Amino acid sequence: MMVEGVLTWKIQWSSRFAVALGGFLIFVGIMTIGILVLFFFGFVDVGMLESERFRMLFLWAFLVIGLLDLVAGVILGRR
Repeated sequence: MMVEGVLTWKIQWSSRFAVALGGFLIFVGIMTIGILVLFFFGFVDVGMLESERFRMLFLWAFLVIGLLDLVAGVILGRR
């Protein structure tokens, strides 16, 4: 039936979207861990983060990454 085809398409689309979003989040996580290691070993000056502009940028970046992770989890949980 037509309804089954539409439901199958929606499930396939949401699965592909969740996989793509998960891959992006894995990439961002690897980059974040790499940056934190550079900070830890002193390769990057931590004083750079004292600027209000950079703190707000990192705050918003982590908030967006967290929300995307939540969306991916909800999509995968509904499967």
